Amino acid sequence: MEGIMGILSSIQAFVWGPPTLILLIGTGLYYTVKLKGLQITKFGRAMKSIFEKEEGVAGAGDVSAFATLCTTLAADIGTGSIVGVATALRVGGPGAMFWMWVSAIFGMCTKYAESLLAVKYRSVDENGQMAGGPMFYIQNGMGKKWSWLAKLFAFFGMFTALLGCGTFPQVNAITESVNASFGVPVIVTGLLVTVMVTFVILGGINSISKVAETVVPFMALFFLGGSLIILFINAEALPSAFARIFHDAFAFESMLGGAAGTTVITLMTCIRTGVARGVYTNEAGLGSSAIVAAAAKTNSCVRQGLISMTSVFFTTIVTCSMSGLVIISSGLLDSTNLSGSPLATTAYNALPADLGMYMLTIAIMFFSFTTILGWSYYGERCLVYLTGTTKYNKVFKVVYIAAIALAPFLTLEPIWLLADITNALMIMPNLVALLALRKVVVKETNDYFAKLK
Repeated sequence: MEGIMGILSSIQAFVWGPPTLILLIGTGLYYTVKLKGLQITKFGRAMKSIFEKEEGVAGAGDVSAFATLCTTLAADIGTGSIVGVATALRVGGPGAMFWMWVSAIFGMCTKYAESLLAVKYRSVDENGQMAGGPMFYIQNGMGKKWSWLAKLFAFFGMFTALLGCGTFPQVNAITESVNASFGVPVIVTGLLVTVMVTFVILGGINSISKVAETVVPFMALFFLGGSLIILFINAEALPSAFARIFHDAFAFESMLGGAAGTTVITLMTCIRTGVARGVYTNEAGLGSSAIVAAAAKTNSCVRQGLISMTSVFFTTIVTCSMSGLVIISSGLLDSTNLSGSPLATTAYNALPADLGMYMLTIAIMFFSFTTILGWSYYGERCLVYLTGTTKYNKVFKVVYIAAIALAPFLTLEPIWLLADITNALMIMPNLVALLALRKVVVKETNDYFAKLK
């Protein structure tokens, strides 16, 4: 196992090295400049569009724009928003939180561009459902000579759904947390999750989006409410928590205490960890959420881009910030060597009578379950592109369900590394396409807002 961990760690450090970080943040920065800070100046309009009914969209997509946002959030707000943040803070220190925010701010423009292109270049499959995402805007926007790049994205996307973001980390987080909090055997929880996922994903995007519309608002309010109560309890520690975040984000070396002694964290580790975890949670630059954006009932690619962009704000700026601040303000990073789920659980136990532990467990259950659902759709759409047909969809669902059933019996550490690696492999083809089609994004944006004047 140590040999495998060493290999995976080396690969993770390589794929998340300076070239990837520069390309990722650089793409977001480019669009921020070209679109004149659209993620800030048009944020109000984006929020309004979520609840505004668009006229004349009958037959223009599979699900409502609000449903696509909920499905995106369902896939984004997973265990990475809690357990992943805890792991990132242990590895990269409090400064990693700052770089999560940076990746989110620039990532809002990146996700805007992805979703815009997904709607503009979407097509209809043999079952009459919308088919879109990076593979389609690569092929239809850049030309068929770039089909190999589209296939590369689709392959990595399907691989990530099956072995990365969609299955193993999520199921593992559910089974471990339920076992720790309620004493339910891992195999029992794993079986229940497998059965519940099976019932939902067999219904396709309509079934997934309906569950997302119901669950996502509830789970978000539940988690944020509990987090705010704990932050109120830790209020005296909040100023120093923010000070640590901003100081350590730019320190060439920062230090964490702990029961085993002092840990030295380099600036590069801090940046890499923060950006990688930010991308893992909000998926900006990954291209995955563009797949579901393409299914939206809309006649405007810009409008859908604005709606999709808010998912980054809700995921990282709001949700991840809550869990990160709770952990940092708890002081546990300097007083213990806890990481991942134990660190998050202990931090949230600031609430009396173990209420924090139970709250966190319920949050992880909902977050992880909905992520599993969202990524099943992503993986399925990638398979449709690779094969050119929908006839293998049932086979994919069977394999996906089998991966969920297997997940509780796997070790968590290599799973997180594998998820980071597969994410990076998806990013490369997608960012190449976003930069190649930059003029299309800028033109569509300018034309849309010119009509509103």
